[in-house]
Formats: sequence, structure tokens, C-alpha cells
Amino acid sequence: MRSWHVARRKRIRHLIELGGLLVKSRVVDLTGDDRALIYGALLWMAEKLESKQGTHARKVWAEKWKSALKVDR
Repeated sequence: MRSWHVARRKRIRHLIELGGLLVKSRVVDLTGDDRALIYGALLWMAEKLESKQGTHARKVWAEKWKSALKVDR
């Protein structure tokens, strides 16, 4: 298999996993699969991470992930 083919498969798998996170977090259902709304929310999140509050946001969101992981188990 060619290297570009391996890289393409790896990228596709990565994108599928990211999409799975959107579904698992209920964002898709809560927005009615409104992609403009989802994209806007992701842009807002990126702005938050780049701001002075970025470190705090990372900590809060990491704690939410840990809590959700416990609930899933």
C-alpha cells in the first residue's frame, strides 16, 4: 500500500472519530444536526482557547470529560 493511501486512511479514521465525539456528546441531537450552529460553536470554542481564559477553559472541559467518562462506565 502506498504511503499516501495509508495517510489518507489515517486521516479518514481521525475525522470519523471526531464526528463520533460530536454524536456522543449529544451536540448533533441538541442542534438538530444544524451544521452552521455546530461550526459556530466550535469557532467560539477555538476563540475561548486562544483567549486569556484558555487555560481555565481547558481545565473545566477536561473535568467535564472525566465526569462523563465515569458516567459512561
